[in-house]
Amino acid sequence: MSNLHDTLHRVTQRVIANSADSRARYLELIKREADNQPDRNQVSCSNLAHAYAGAEEDQQALMAHRGPNIGIVTAYNDMLSAHQPYGRYPDRLKIYAREIGATAQVAGATPAMCDGVTQGETGMEMSLFSRDVIALSTGVALSHAMYDGALMLGICDKIVPGLLIGALRYGHLPAIFVPSGPMPSGISNKQKQATRQLYAEGKATRAELLASELGSYHSPGTCTFYGTANSNQMMMEMMGLHIPGAAFIQPGTKLRQALDREAVHRVAAIGMDGNDYRPIGHCVDEKAIINAAIGLLATGGSTNHAIHIPAMARAAGVQFDWNDLSELSSIIPLLAHVYPNGSGDVNHFHDAGGMGYVISELLGAGLAHEDILTVSESNLSRYGEEAGLDDDALIWREVGPSGDDTMLRPASDPFQPDGGMKLVEGNLGRACFKTSAVSKDRYTVEAPCRVFETQADVTAAFKAGELDRDVVVVVRFQGPRANGMPELHSLTPPLAVLQDRGYRVALVTDGRMSGASGKVPAAIHCTPEALGGGPLAKLRDGDVVRLCAETGALTTAADLDDREAAPDPVGQDGFGRELFAMFRTQADGAERGGSSMLAQAGL
Repeated sequence: MSNLHDTLHRVTQRVIANSADSRARYLELIKREADNQPDRNQVSCSNLAHAYAGAEEDQQALMAHRGPNIGIVTAYNDMLSAHQPYGRYPDRLKIYAREIGATAQVAGATPAMCDGVTQGETGMEMSLFSRDVIALSTGVALSHAMYDGALMLGICDKIVPGLLIGALRYGHLPAIFVPSGPMPSGISNKQKQATRQLYAEGKATRAELLASELGSYHSPGTCTFYGTANSNQMMMEMMGLHIPGAAFIQPGTKLRQALDREAVHRVAAIGMDGNDYRPIGHCVDEKAIINAAIGLLATGGSTNHAIHIPAMARAAGVQFDWNDLSELSSIIPLLAHVYPNGSGDVNHFHDAGGMGYVISELLGAGLAHEDILTVSESNLSRYGEEAGLDDDALIWREVGPSGDDTMLRPASDPFQPDGGMKLVEGNLGRACFKTSAVSKDRYTVEAPCRVFETQADVTAAFKAGELDRDVVVVVRFQGPRANGMPELHSLTPPLAVLQDRGYRVALVTDGRMSGASGKVPAAIHCTPEALGGGPLAKLRDGDVVRLCAETGALTTAADLDDREAAPDPVGQDGFGRELFAMFRTQADGAERGGSSMLAQAGL
């Protein structure tokens, strides 16, 4: 693009240069895999019989090798509202494949845990590492070498990154991600947030809180707040891995079905036997990774992606770090205010113009890479339009101006001039500060700290009135190697209450806060983590800590050099945590993606 912003061009060239060796090795790998892709006509008849025995009405087509065979990797379960619609998808997708002389088989399934269900519970300690398990499960699914392309059925937090990491290791195959869409809007987010804070103060009953939550999370479909799940869908659009405009179309609608049908037809068309070969390993390159980061910044998306983007990048041989993310943030304007950053949810966001509007604005301002290889017939420009139906036929049309300037604004008049993801660093390490949800008068907090090692201890101190003052709450030993880096989202209501009482409050942690991070200033993903003697392990109650988004400071006035680190906590077992001991002990730092699998693979 001739009008590409200078800083975007500079960051892109740096990422390309830093990735030169690893990307070259990756491209050689997938070329070798493509060359070695077995011709099923030459595969042992016994092998084929095992693969075709359960194919029922598709068996004859498979035996005749009439067309491409598509592998479906599904993260279906009916405990996750977002994934409940996937239960019926395989039957529909097989019908769509038969329409074009292709076949489809469920290649395998992956786990799909819900961070919303495990918030504040023991299960959250498995959450981050479920991404590695999902990637491994995807690898198992695709290991049968029976497929000419893949459809990835997944939406939520660790599931899409895990599916993508797994798919990229089979990067010679085309792959399209197929979302199922958000549930309809429930009660207002303002009402939900108010009830949560009342409950934190003891002014609402548990029954009132549950009724409020069920009013928000009420039916099949993705949760409607702009957390990690919906940020995943945004990223798939920015990287060109969806059928354009597929992200936020609700389940069960005609348009949703038309987009699903197009995904099947399209993945069959972009295999290596056709004239438009688009393997996922070529689609996901340095520019696509940078586009994902740009989308995150432009929409105020989930902080979890400061961990996921580097991990996904590594799987494609691309090196991307928080310096790149922070520098991009300095030029990418915040175009969207979606709850928890604003009042409206993803349905309101989509109705106001959604991803088509965001991408169109970014491309027009030279703030995204248009020239990427997407799974569609176009480059990223098609993703700057909106999908619709004309007599049941799928079409794309111009989005037009924002339908709600409290939700979406043009690049020329954004909510704020930067992307709201700040790298903070100093003698306490490096961390991420999501400024897009925080009032500017809270960008700097300097106060004595109170050090905790569990969320429960923070809650107890809050209830006892011990935090009724200006305070920096430090929650340590929450990193990948300590306990799997759980989200600490349950801390948001009590800390928000303290802030509303007029105190200057901040959170500093080596844990995560997610896309549900709220209005309290927070330095999260702090690295190096406390386990093993990181700086947070040397803090003591009363040490003055400074967190400043303006200057990028994460410091303490205390002299840490001569201090002994607090002892590492004893690893917990029970509730299956012992099964993840290998993942914890081998994990790398948050900035590298917090993965044991990628670390051990040398990626």
